[in-house]
Amino acid sequence: MKLLLVCLGNICRSPMAEGALRARLQASPLAGRVQVDSAGTGDWHVGEPPDRRAIACAARHGVDISGLRARQLQAADFDRFDWVLCADEANLRDAGRLADAQGRDRLALYLPWAALRGGAIPDPYTGGQDHFEQVWTMVDDAAKSVVARLLHDADSGIIEP
Repeated sequence: MKLLLVCLGNICRSPMAEGALRARLQASPLAGRVQVDSAGTGDWHVGEPPDRRAIACAARHGVDISGLRARQLQAADFDRFDWVLCADEANLRDAGRLADAQGRDRLALYLPWAALRGGAIPDPYTGGQDHFEQVWTMVDDAAKSVVARLLHDADSGIIEP
């Protein structure tokens, strides 16, 4: 299973979500069986590390995302990943413009796909540290839910029925 997490610039929400999900997967029976990456719909930060506040927030929770580098979502990602999971409706709309019909079938908002309430992960970029903590809580809760889903869903492609 290959999951791609998408936000606007790939420096706040999606690298935090990638870090949280990688950490939760590594601590589960799924370690080494699920690939996770992240991308942004925009190209402003390509090649840059995550926002320093995102790095600090993840580090406070024991997760190092400092080595990640921003990249832009490409049409080919829809062939490489089983699911493209977006932080909000604008990301979903922009990603959908790159996808063919088959790719759009594997495109979703991250929180509902993870079986959590709420549709969007708010962008903490213009906020303070408390906004980054709020986002961390959301993406970590989503990561826990994704691990549970993949462990127990016979259709996940991970666990044999």
